[in-house]
Amino acid sequence: MTLPIDSRLACVSSGEYHSKPVADELSIDFAGERSGKLTPREKRVAQLWKTAPWLALAGITVTPPVVLLLAYLLSGFSPLFLVLAITSVPFALIAAIIVTMILLLMRRRWARDFRDRLASDGVTADEVGFFLSELTSGERKALREMENRQPLLADAYRETLALRLNASRLTSKARRDLLQVERRINRARYLNAPDTSVLLDELNRDRERLEKLKQEGASRRAEAEARLQMIEAAASRGASWAETNYMLQRLDEGRKNLPLGLETARAEQELREETARAEQELREETARAEQELREDAERELRKELSP
Repeated sequence: MTLPIDSRLACVSSGEYHSKPVADELSIDFAGERSGKLTPREKRVAQLWKTAPWLALAGITVTPPVVLLLAYLLSGFSPLFLVLAITSVPFALIAAIIVTMILLLMRRRWARDFRDRLASDGVTADEVGFFLSELTSGERKALREMENRQPLLADAYRETLALRLNASRLTSKARRDLLQVERRINRARYLNAPDTSVLLDELNRDRERLEKLKQEGASRRAEAEARLQMIEAAASRGASWAETNYMLQRLDEGRKNLPLGLETARAEQELREETARAEQELREETARAEQELREDAERELRKELSP
């Protein structure tokens, strides 16, 4: 099935480059089934490669000592198997580390080839997870936060990341092809063949097309990065507003509903103030009553002493 392609690279040489045109990796809107489509089997293989080194590390380290200990138990507690089990631990660990390193190198090579095959007809949003190593630390962090807080923005962010990855790969491929063309032009200038001028004209045209493709890829990458910044700003703005509104809501609730301890302390203070006022009033009334009694007693005494 023929896939629609935004643009095609011209051939770098009169033989290889004109016989196999290079597709523009920026185009991800394909009609029909993709040749680089991710299959369930490849997902299982990717998951297996993800866990295989660490399973090998644990298995190779533990298996020999366990087998020798089992032989020690079955042989009637023979000291030989116990010694072999103890001495096998460092050798098993060294072997496990070597096997793990080999598996990690093999996994790295497989992952690189796998990403190249997926990117052969454009990276999609569903395949961005396999290209995390090509993302920046800030992009990985932003994608992880959006997936946890704002799934809708995370989908848009993945789609834009796919565009950015396609643009970056296209620019890198155009740069490599451009270097190849430059080397071939330099070699062709030292040839004394009669058709050298024709070859140079073709290579110069290829160089111009690759220059345009490189500029187009850089422009698309800048647009994708600008869109990523917009999505990150929207996600940050939404999270900030949500947190701010939540804090304001808590402040309003705190203003309307005071804490129980504060209410109790306030009630105790009011009770103490009322008690103090009542005692003060009682003392004043008692003092007034005593004053009146003394005045009455003095008047009675004056009356008795008067002739």
